[in-house]
Amino acid sequence: MTRILNQEQKPNPQNQEENTLLEIVKTVATAAVLAFGIRTFVAEARYIPSSSMEPTLEINDRLIIEKVTYHFKEPQRGDVVVFEPTETLREQNFTDAFIKRVIGLPGDTVEVKGGRVYINDQPLGEKYIEEEPNYDYGPVTVPNDQYLVLGDNRNNSYDSHYWGFVPQENLIGKAMVRFWPLNRFGSLDESPLYPPE
Repeated sequence: MTRILNQEQKPNPQNQEENTLLEIVKTVATAAVLAFGIRTFVAEARYIPSSSMEPTLEINDRLIIEKVTYHFKEPQRGDVVVFEPTETLREQNFTDAFIKRVIGLPGDTVEVKGGRVYINDQPLGEKYIEEEPNYDYGPVTVPNDQYLVLGDNRNNSYDSHYWGFVPQENLIGKAMVRFWPLNRFGSLDESPLYPPE
């Protein structure tokens, strides 16, 4: 009886290899599913390909885009958002996501004149722009469930003043944290707007 028990307990090297391989496959599959789920529904990394958001974001900055907030609350003026190209942009063969700052909320009347942005006839205090806009725009009223977005590098940004509004359904998420380069690591300014003057 003792001999039989001892024989049954001897490990089979082939079974051990199969079990190890199966565990590795399970671990990799679980990690892939989690990564896909997090990237699709929670957050993802993005990089900045252009100078349209300078000085806030520089070329090749790496950001974490948070995707949950806008399922529970509306975007706020000053949010830096990533969005899929609008229909107008798709007609111009744009396929990559854009990143801009929300300036006009649904129902707002927006005008750019004399180097200033006006929201509902009130000048908007902006501490984040590269330089004053050298163009006039509007006045336009932002439709329901849409947003007017501008780049912080106002005079070098292909944004709403060229192609119109961003539907809420196109929003991917809100830029939250810069993680690269390390010397600029940190969250983006949570209160980038001065009160109207």
